[in-house]
Amino acid sequence: MKQRPFWIKCIEQAWQKRSIVWLSGVRRVGKTTLARMFTTAHYLNCDLPSVVRRLSDPESFYDSQEKHAPIIFDEIHRVENPSLLLKIAADSYPHFKILATGSSTLAATQKFRDSLTGRKVMIYLPPVLWDECQDVFSVKNLDHRLLQGGLPEPLLADKKDAAFFSEWIDSFYARDIQELFGIRNRIGFIKLLHLLMRQSSGLIEYSNLAKLADLSRPTVKAHIEAMAIAHAIYLLPPFYGGSRREFTRRPKCYAFDTGFITFIKGWDTIREDDRGLLWEHLVLDALRTAVPEFSLFFWRDKSGREIDFVIKGSKQQAHTLECKINPDDFNPRSLIHFRSLYPNGNNYVACPYITTSYKHRYKELVVNFCSSRDVFSLTF
Repeated sequence: MKQRPFWIKCIEQAWQKRSIVWLSGVRRVGKTTLARMFTTAHYLNCDLPSVVRRLSDPESFYDSQEKHAPIIFDEIHRVENPSLLLKIAADSYPHFKILATGSSTLAATQKFRDSLTGRKVMIYLPPVLWDECQDVFSVKNLDHRLLQGGLPEPLLADKKDAAFFSEWIDSFYARDIQELFGIRNRIGFIKLLHLLMRQSSGLIEYSNLAKLADLSRPTVKAHIEAMAIAHAIYLLPPFYGGSRREFTRRPKCYAFDTGFITFIKGWDTIREDDRGLLWEHLVLDALRTAVPEFSLFFWRDKSGREIDFVIKGSKQQAHTLECKINPDDFNPRSLIHFRSLYPNGNNYVACPYITTSYKHRYKELVVNFCSSRDVFSLTF
């Protein structure tokens, strides 16, 4: 079992803020393995009918537990009333530290009648971060991580197994989409998912997607919302401040994992021209872990100028982060224009092979070049 100290620390720090931690992420991303690393915890697999029966009387269950042992509810949405189970713990048994896991956010199922506002900390577990690849999983080759993706099983495999990705998509539809959202049009849904993964990091165009997937526009919107809640995609909103030439409405859509992008596109190697686009996905995973998602944007104007990521800070600051495989390829043109509109904030360029961060000046503009590891310590 690969120990994952970064995520163990995240959960322990979250327990210091709230007694309940909700750990979500797509299936087979490693939630159960991570949960079992808390060896002193009482682990319950809510997929088991015997566990579900035991949890049907929450008060009796909590009364029977050791007061100082954490409690783990794995796949808690299988319980008849999961929100009540957690609400009782938070209100009447606050001394318990509870870790609840699920493939989706709390909005994924009608079983969660209470969103537990103010009672929980939510942690999203992404595919294995690039820094973890090198430190924990002993994967040093960036192309291997980009091609195979970050789910632990394919990441640790020597070769890409197309059957794994195909089976995962079928299971995702059956267990996370059909069961939780009641979506019955399997062919249309999976076709739309393929389209979004193929166009990953591009702007959402609902009408075009509806035409290509042979679905209505409202259905496309509903399916995309379900995919986002279930973590298969991530919608990144545009940053804008009033200029008529800025993009203001359509979000960019990112697939949750580079392995699925390469699978859908039929790639068996990483081409030079595609490496930068896939690296952008790995940086996004680090950013989503390091900063609140409500602070994360992209920026683009009608002249084609674009900033990969904008992080909204305090005091009207707008920090920028660009993604480059080779730092020598960075062109400051877009950033210079962006800073003419929004002068306050720090500028970063994340590159995979930088070992020591450094600064470079472009006239009056200072840009910090760093690795993805540095994202967790940057000033936003």
